[in-house]
Amino acid sequence: MGDGRTDVVTTLVEGEDYYLQGGLLVLTASYHLRRGYCCEQGCRHCPYKEVEKRNNDDPEDETTG
Repeated sequence: MGDGRTDVVTTLVEGEDYYLQGGLLVLTASYHLRRGYCCEQGCRHCPYKEVEKRNNDDPEDETTG
């Protein structure tokens, strides 16, 4: 990675960190949480999307026209 981050997850466990679907490796939310950040690649189980969505839905941040 060129952004200065280091990967903390070195060994993947099938069923816990990922599963295979249609020949693709799909990472779980558990894996993403242990990794500790969003890679911004649109991962199916990214828990950080929900945090961002909740932050954007905050009614105190809305402006009225």
